[in-house]
Amino acid sequence: MAKSAFDTLRALAIASQALGFILIITLETVMGDAARPWQGWTLAAMVAAALWIALVRLYRRNRVRKARLRGLGDDD
Repeated sequence: MAKSAFDTLRALAIASQALGFILIITLETVMGDAARPWQGWTLAAMVAAALWIALVRLYRRNRVRKARLRGLGDDD
């Protein structure tokens, strides 16, 4: 099975981080110093999204590895 050149999780990670940084900069521009708590929450959401994506990637990688090992075990 050919591996797709487009990685959905990587695109999602890049998009979420880019959106978060844009939001942080926009909050600073619009609200000034009052934006600090909102920027903190935005950063926390960015970290949570990154951790979630990492867990999904790990789950998928382990699922593929286990399927591959099951397939090798059936051949022997």
